[in-house]
This record gives sequence, C-alpha cells and structure tokens, in this order.
Amino acid sequence: MAYWLVKSEPEAFSWAQQVHNVVEPWTGVRNYQARNNLAAMKTGDLAFFYHSVSEKRIVGVVEVVREAYPDPTSEDPRWVCVDVRAYGAFGKPISLADIKADPELSEMALLKQSRLSVAPVTDDEFRYLTDRGAWVRPAK
Repeated sequence: MAYWLVKSEPEAFSWAQQVHNVVEPWTGVRNYQARNNLAAMKTGDLAFFYHSVSEKRIVGVVEVVREAYPDPTSEDPRWVCVDVRAYGAFGKPISLADIKADPELSEMALLKQSRLSVAPVTDDEFRYLTDRGAWVRPAK
C-alpha cells in the first residue's frame, strides 16, 4: 500500500462533498508530476484529503477504489483521474502551519513541492499524521 496527499479547494470541492458523494472521481489534474502520481495509485492506497488555498489543512482520508483512467473533464487522453471514497475524517484537522512547524515533517513532499496537487506521503508521515489528527481507521 502507498500513501498520498490530494489537494482540493474547499470552495470548489470540499471534504463534506466527498463524504456526501461517497465515491468521487479525482479529476482536473493538469500537472505532469501530479498526473504521474495519480497514475501510480493502486486500489486500496490511502490519501490525505487536504483543503488548499483558504483552509490549508488535512481534514480526512480517502481510499483509491478505481485506478487511473482517462479524465472525463479533458479531451486530451494524457490526463487521468482515479476514483476515491471517503474513508474517515480527522478528529483534529492538521494545518499547514502545524506541519511546517514540526521537525518530524520537514522532508514532506507537501513542503518540498508545495504547488503539487497530488503528492506522495511516506509510511512514517502517514502514521504520524493520522495519530496527530486523531483519525481512526474504519473497519472494512
């Protein structure tokens, strides 16, 4: 299993909408590195759901339920999307400021490549942040 972080502006698509919709295609990615990260995602991988721009915080976790396929929001076949389902909210959302202030997270891709909308997360980062965010893995 691999771990990821996916960003969404809450005014465009929020965690509440993800929860309401249950499964949602992660569309609209138009950066080659982010696209490559989407293409690398496998069914069962988990990703932090990060509210970007106005909130800048991790608010929950989604699970990849369908691997990369052509993004229906683009006519260009190079762009792909994956389907994700809500997999649980953080009890305590973690802000970007908290992540930046934590020396344990200084190498996190979110900080090193801050403009990237789909980024890898290490196993250690995932465990650390889910503990800090009071996330409880749902029973399958």
